[in-house]
Amino acid sequence: MKNFTIHLATDHAGFDHKEGVKKWLKEEGFTVVDHGANQVDPLDDFPDFISLAATAVSAKPTDRAIIFGGSGQGEAMVANRFMNVRATVYYGGEESIPALGREHNDSNVLSIGARFVSLDEAKKVIWQWLHTEVLTDDKYTRRNQKIEAITRELRCHAK
Repeated sequence: MKNFTIHLATDHAGFDHKEGVKKWLKEEGFTVVDHGANQVDPLDDFPDFISLAATAVSAKPTDRAIIFGGSGQGEAMVANRFMNVRATVYYGGEESIPALGREHNDSNVLSIGARFVSLDEAKKVIWQWLHTEVLTDDKYTRRNQKIEAITRELRCHAK
């Protein structure tokens, strides 16, 4: 299960969560790469850090990333602009949502809204998400392939 690297990234809003999750994941035996922020700076910009984690997952889609921000929404928007990245968002509520994003959509990035989720709750949903297998039913495979085809097509038109 631990044959992939977990990439972490955040801005100031999720810094404490990132640091807590990094320590915890390393204790659990995962390989973790921290793409920043490396300090709390209220003037930093999340795209600077999230793009680094998304680039890593784009290059190796079997890796995973956990990204943090105030709501997690903008962070997911940035991550989802990268080929082979499928980010799902969690900012509280039903704790099975990230696992469903993994099962049904092969999500490889989990974006957490740190202003709405405690560190303990974040760890719980991260654990579920990391240990959820992707469903290989034809309908899920077909849908995920269509997502990637649309992304490739949009990139071709943008050039």
